[in-house]
Amino acid sequence: MKKNRFITLGFSATALTGALLLTPSLFAKEATSSSEVSVQQSRLQSLAKFTKVLGLVEKYNVDPVTIEELMDKALSGMLSNLDAHSTFLNEKHFESMRIQTDGEFGGLGITVGMKDGALTVVAPIEGTPADKAGLKAADIILKINDKSTLNMTIDDAVGIMRGKKGTPINLTIVRKNEPKPLNIDIIRDIIKIQSVYAKQIGDDLLYLRVTSFDKKVVEGIEKELQKPSNKDKGIILDLRNNPGGLLDQAVGLVDLFVDKGVIVSQKGRDKKEEKTYSATAAGTYSKPPIVVLVNEGSASASEIVSGALQDHKRAVIVGENTFGKGSVQVILPITDAEAIKLTIARYYLPSGRTIQAVGVKPDVEVHSGEVKTYENGFSLKEADLKKHLEGELEKVNGHKPKKEKSEKDKNIITEKDMTKDLQLKEAVGIAKALQIMKG
Repeated sequence: MKKNRFITLGFSATALTGALLLTPSLFAKEATSSSEVSVQQSRLQSLAKFTKVLGLVEKYNVDPVTIEELMDKALSGMLSNLDAHSTFLNEKHFESMRIQTDGEFGGLGITVGMKDGALTVVAPIEGTPADKAGLKAADIILKINDKSTLNMTIDDAVGIMRGKKGTPINLTIVRKNEPKPLNIDIIRDIIKIQSVYAKQIGDDLLYLRVTSFDKKVVEGIEKELQKPSNKDKGIILDLRNNPGGLLDQAVGLVDLFVDKGVIVSQKGRDKKEEKTYSATAAGTYSKPPIVVLVNEGSASASEIVSGALQDHKRAVIVGENTFGKGSVQVILPITDAEAIKLTIARYYLPSGRTIQAVGVKPDVEVHSGEVKTYENGFSLKEADLKKHLEGELEKVNGHKPKKEKSEKDKNIITEKDMTKDLQLKEAVGIAKALQIMKG
């Protein structure tokens, strides 16, 4: 088995000390000293300006406001203007993040992000209220319960959307190719996520779906790969609408299929934050051909996996261009109850390319949708046509209750299932072709 990697984000204070450099050049000493004085003066002037503005607003603002409120607003504004992912976490937001980290909470089941200044759905999590209500990746949330999201931070939006199980919420959505905004009503529920599940496609393909990168992804995938019935089967790895998660799980997943070379590197302003994660030879499944499914809801860790497998020419990537979230954030506490979330680095794929704002471009671009049928609704195949006619006959003779799928049937993807998923059908065709090429 591959050795699991665990990444710990530690927080440490660094003391900057100035050392006197002994040099024969007095001029060099003076220049350095002068430069240091200039920097200190600039900092003092900026802090004095900030303090003066605080005092003026506190004294003259039309509505009374405390210095504590002003400081929170100032910190929030400063961090949100750095990038879309940095933010100030006050006591309420910090506690909300802790609740989310515990893995069970009342909410909708979507991951959101800021894209081009708009609150955007990165991906609905499969099986959650948001997914069942029809929310899609790339939907722009215009309003939450009639409250505009313009100038709203991600944390404020998440705070409003999270709530008690069974309570209703209304979202106004702007969706591509829709003539007008859509109103979607959702009932909150407890969000529990199954991150990995497997299904069979015919006798020679294994379908692996990863919904998010929690701490059990590598373990779950490896468990499926070790089953004797799955030995040497072609693999379809579905990362569509996967918003990401833990870096060590993304690295570990790639490491299962790649035996050497860089998987991903992390580069930031601080040299201490620069890291490179490489593959190891032990326990590599190098034989089975792989097709990876992605779409615009595939983000962060999903993009690392698909991009790394693409760069190593270990998999064919099928679907649509991914979200483009390739930056690293850490939570830095500033008090017992408050913290900041700060972007400290960016991810780079094995080829050196960045994910940030670019995403991963698929090798074979396939848009989502159903396999085309004749205009009258009849399917192309005789067997499907027969099933269709049987269904029409049942409508005439009276409703016949649908048979519940057995557990065995639930773990099988049929031809009929694939007619509803054009991307999956294309991936299956490519996977079968790769198997033929490998003999």
